[in-house]
Amino acid sequence: MLYLALYGLTVIVVILLQVLAAVQQVGLTTLVGNRERLVLTGLAGRMERAANNSLLALALVAPAVLITHLSDAADDLADQLMLTFLLSRIAYVALYALGIVWFRTVAWIIAFVCTALLYVDLIL
Repeated sequence: MLYLALYGLTVIVVILLQVLAAVQQVGLTTLVGNRERLVLTGLAGRMERAANNSLLALALVAPAVLITHLSDAADDLADQLMLTFLLSRIAYVALYALGIVWFRTVAWIIAFVCTALLYVDLIL
């Protein structure tokens, strides 16, 4: 549960960084508007995509962690999977922000596999 809470805080930080990058790129006046046809580029665009992906990852991993916790199925494997997930997702966002493509993809795959293995661990 601790790692899930830490990941939730990570997502909040990512969203805040994305907003700050967007403000710097297009200004606050544009962001408080309707944002129709607004296309963020560069760091702001990468952070927007990283934030969206982080929310999707949270939606996928949270049920597995909650079910694991509620069913008292938490073990060392689940703990290590969540720690690896958390570190991989942090690396993913940092690499995405920096525009580093291959390592970013590797970090995404590691976190995704950890999520899948949490569900497999529940079934087996």
